[in-house]
Amino acid sequence: MHMIARAATGALFLGLAACATQTPAPSAALPPPVFEDTPVYSSLVSAAHPLAADAGKDMLAAGGSAADAALATMLALTVVEPQSSGIGGGGFLLYHDAESGKLYTIDGRETAPKAATPTMFLNADGTPMSFREAVPGGKSVGVPGNIRLMAMAHARFGRLPWAKLFEPAIGLARDGFEMSPRLHEMLAARPQHAGMTEWAKATFFHADDTPRLAGETIRNPMLARFLEKLAEEGPDAFYRGAEAARLVNTVASAPKNPQAMTVGDIAGYKAVWRDPVCGTYRTWRVCGMAPPSSGGTTVLAILKQLERFDLKALGPASPESWHLIAESMKLAYADREAYLGDPDFVPVPTEGLVDPAYLSGRSALIDPAKAAAKVEAGTPPGAGAVARVPDGEVPSTSHFAAADRQGDVASYTSTIEGTWGSGLTVNGFFLNNELTDFSMLPEVDGKPAPNRVQPGKRPRSSMSPTIVYDASGKPVLAIGAAGGSTIIAQVAKALVGVLDWGMDVGDAIALPQIYAPGDRVAIEAGSRLEDMTPALTAKGHTPTAAKLPLKANGIERKSRGWIGGADPRSEGAVAGL
Repeated sequence: MHMIARAATGALFLGLAACATQTPAPSAALPPPVFEDTPVYSSLVSAAHPLAADAGKDMLAAGGSAADAALATMLALTVVEPQSSGIGGGGFLLYHDAESGKLYTIDGRETAPKAATPTMFLNADGTPMSFREAVPGGKSVGVPGNIRLMAMAHARFGRLPWAKLFEPAIGLARDGFEMSPRLHEMLAARPQHAGMTEWAKATFFHADDTPRLAGETIRNPMLARFLEKLAEEGPDAFYRGAEAARLVNTVASAPKNPQAMTVGDIAGYKAVWRDPVCGTYRTWRVCGMAPPSSGGTTVLAILKQLERFDLKALGPASPESWHLIAESMKLAYADREAYLGDPDFVPVPTEGLVDPAYLSGRSALIDPAKAAAKVEAGTPPGAGAVARVPDGEVPSTSHFAAADRQGDVASYTSTIEGTWGSGLTVNGFFLNNELTDFSMLPEVDGKPAPNRVQPGKRPRSSMSPTIVYDASGKPVLAIGAAGGSTIIAQVAKALVGVLDWGMDVGDAIALPQIYAPGDRVAIEAGSRLEDMTPALTAKGHTPTAAKLPLKANGIERKSRGWIGGADPRSEGAVAGL
């Protein structure tokens, strides 16, 4: 994954007036498809690494459910994509259960230990630590949630034995896998962080401290043994007993930023069932994850604010389309910064943020002729007085989606936060740095930050696993992305590609990316959006070409079955039956 400078979106200020309804320009031709001969499957997995997709496919071939496939994929990613996700972190799962026809969501987001305080990331003089100072070591580690999420999902939706789900990951860790160019790139980009522990040095680096090369075989017997233990003994082997104590000791005795995590923090962790956040976009029903994810509300806001514009007529080759998308992103991201946090700790106006009347008013602020000079958060129904405090979510993470023959659909995003997480390792996997997803400033002007650190709290996330339903109530699309706060922008863009521009999911993911989280607009460097710079500038934007951290995966139902898409910028793959 390409790294970019960590950019805070900042609080924004409103200087807009309501505008007239847009008159579309003539329809622009669609670009040629990237995936011209897309295979159609009865069941499939899309994941960020081909070996992880194969692990999910193995479960489908054995008669497993979409849940079994997604969970085996998560475990395999712990081995083959250790820098981004896995059992040392947490995630969000959306699951459509065909038997009941219901959509379920599980919050497996990490939690802060009891010793965490709102001021834990402040220096002695009251200024916030820099992100670079706060990430390495124990202070940034939250209690991992993925194994509890996995247990909850398997108990409700699994068809295969628990131990079966571990087989592909155990084999990859024990027998080895080929180092990919992407994994080598991630090691070379942050060698000191990736090699913070002696185990990591021995596993991923040569004796002279240079990263192992693409094509070399990486074996992880320590992780294989731990996964075997989890497979045999169940999730309590992670959260209780000797292994939990080992994790706590790793955090508490970290060479950098040690943290007073306890075995009670680990044992007390619970994954949580939450109601999905759903809304309509044209003829579709779009569903995402509720807070502490900021993805569900923000993706819906971007789409709903665009609904009054005829994006289909404009097409993807029109600068007007990208101008409108950018303007909608600005408004939605402003609300995200102002109101999103853990609803178990702070009041979050979730219903207000996706209220159609409220979003209609926000949409009226979008001027098709010119960019807003400044935007600020609105006041959705149910909103209280909170501080507008930017955070610094960084690009990493992994999304995967699965569908089975029985009609179940999974959309799962998993993360350890930044690349290589905290740099700490235990039992052959990397521990997350999720606590730096909290706002490092607890308040501004006497108002509390909704995403401030509190013991037991879950940090706000941009992870945006999404499932889309057609007018008949059938799931037709499951999608998500990785890349910090660009996740929301990636998912919204891909949804426009499929739902407005009629693209297959792979082509929609491959579309160039625009990212407008504040009073600035970033466009994907080297993409055809750069050719639109004069047109966007003429509308008042100051677009900057950037190497954005893009990595999305999705699946789409067609009349003949399912197709999959994996971001061509990544090493992602689709595997199906």
